[in-house]
Amino acid sequence: MKILNSAVLGSAACLIAMGGTQAADLPVKAKAVEYVRICSLYGSGFYFIPGTDTCIKLGGYLRADVTFNGAGIQGTPAWSGAAGQQNRLSNYYFARARENLNIDTRTETEYGVLRTFFDANFSWTTGTYAGTGAGGTIYSAAAQAGGFGGVANPSDGGTSGGAFALNFAFIQFAGFTIGRTVSQFDAPWGGYPANITDALLGGHSDQTGVNQFSYTADFGQGISGTVSLQDQVTYYQTNLWNASGLTAAGFAAGAYGVNNFGGTRSPDIVGMLRVDQAWGMFQASVAAHNIHAGYYGAAETSGHPSDKWGWAGQLAMTIKNLPTGPGDDIDISFGYSDGASRYVWQSLVAPTVALYGSSGLGGVYQSLTIGGVSDGIFTTGNGIETTKLWGFRTGYTHNWNAQWNSALFGSYTSVSYNATARGYICATVTTFLTAGSTCNPNFNVVQIGTNTRWSPVKNLTFTGELMYTLVDQQYSGVAALPAVSVKPAALYELKDQGTLSLAFRAQRNW
Repeated sequence: MKILNSAVLGSAACLIAMGGTQAADLPVKAKAVEYVRICSLYGSGFYFIPGTDTCIKLGGYLRADVTFNGAGIQGTPAWSGAAGQQNRLSNYYFARARENLNIDTRTETEYGVLRTFFDANFSWTTGTYAGTGAGGTIYSAAAQAGGFGGVANPSDGGTSGGAFALNFAFIQFAGFTIGRTVSQFDAPWGGYPANITDALLGGHSDQTGVNQFSYTADFGQGISGTVSLQDQVTYYQTNLWNASGLTAAGFAAGAYGVNNFGGTRSPDIVGMLRVDQAWGMFQASVAAHNIHAGYYGAAETSGHPSDKWGWAGQLAMTIKNLPTGPGDDIDISFGYSDGASRYVWQSLVAPTVALYGSSGLGGVYQSLTIGGVSDGIFTTGNGIETTKLWGFRTGYTHNWNAQWNSALFGSYTSVSYNATARGYICATVTTFLTAGSTCNPNFNVVQIGTNTRWSPVKNLTFTGELMYTLVDQQYSGVAALPAVSVKPAALYELKDQGTLSLAFRAQRNW
C-alpha cells in the first residue's frame, strides 16, 4: 500500500509540473473576438467584413410566376412559334420558380467608393414542346438538355429547364463601371414603367445586363452624364436578312430571308445625360450600332455588303409627387431607331411575329398575322437597307393604401421598311399571294394592360396582371403557304389579330 501511494503521488507531481510548464507557455490574455459591426456608410443592410474596412450587403428575392396564354414566362404574348400557331401541341401556361442572390461590397478609397456587385438567378421553368412530325410532341432538345446536368440530371428530369443565369458582375471605381450591368441607355425603370411583363415594347430593356466599359461624370445638382462601350452580340441584334433566301415557309414564320450577321467589329457606343430631382427624373440617351454582314454566299469569293452604322435615341421621364396620392408616379419614354432595332423592340421579345387565328373567307383554312423585325435587309449583290422603328411606352401607378396599389400601362411600336427594302421582300412574297392581295411588311404593335399588387407584410407582394397585344399588319388578301409544323399547306387570310395574356406572381424580397 505504501508503494502504491508513493506511485500515485509521484504521478500527480509529474502532472502538476507538466501543467505548470504548459501554463507558462500560454499568453497571459486571450485575443478578443472581433464581432461583425454594422456599416452605416451606404444605407441599411451593410456590415463590415471582419478584419477589413470593406462593407458587404447580401440581398435577393424568391419569386414564383405563372403565365397563361403566353409564349413563355412573365407575360410574353402567344404570337410566334408553336404558341402563335394556337395548336394542341403548345403549352397554354408556363410556370417558373426563381431564387435571386446579389452581393454588394463597398470600400472607401482616396478615389471615392470602390464597389463590386454580383447578381445571379437560379430558376426552374416549365419546359417547351417540339413536334414529332407524327401529330404528337416531345420536350424540345433545349428543354431536355436542361440546366446543370443535362438530360441525366435528376434535378430537372430532362423535362424542364433548371438553370443558372448571371445578371450582373461589375466593378465601379473612380467613375468607371467595368463588367456586366444594365445598359447605360436604359431608363432607371428599364422595361417596367408599371408592369411585370417582360414583353412591353416601345423602348429598350436589358434587365439581365450587358458587358460594358463606362464612365460616369457627376456634375452636381442631380445632373450626371455617361459614355459607354457595350457588347452588341447578345441583346442588340435582331435580324440581318439576305432576302435572296426568302421562302414561303420562312415568311409563314415572320422571317424575310436568311439571317446573315457576320462577326462583330465594334461595340455599341452609348451616351446618356440624366437629371434627378425631387419632382422625378429626365434622361436623354443615344446609341451608335455597327451592322456587319457575312457573305452573300457560302464562300468569301461571293462578296459581301459594306458595313452600315445604325443609331437610336430615347427620351425618358418619371414624374413623382402626383396629386392623386402619395407614392403615385408616371413613367414614360419615347424611342427611335434606324438600323438599331433592339433599342425600341426590347431585347427579351423575339423579333418575329406569326399569329394564327380563324377566318370567315370561303376556301381559306385560317388567318395569319405576319411581322418581322430586322436591323437591316439586303439581297445578293446589293447593300444593306436599314429598318426604322419608333415607339413609346408608359405606366401609371396608384397606391390605394400601404398594402394595395394598381397600375395601367401601355405601348405603341411602329416598324417600317423603306421602298427599296420593301422591293427586296415583295419580289418573292408576291409570288405566293393571290390576285388582289397587297404586299407591305410594315406593321405596328399596340399593347395595353393593368395589374394589382397586394403586400400584406413588408417585402412580400402578390401581383395579378392582364395585357392585350394587337398586331396591326399592312399585308392584305390571301397567301398560299406550305405546311409549317402541324399547319397544312393551304390558303391563309392575312389580317390583323390580337392576343390576351394573364400573369400571376408571388415575390418575397430579402
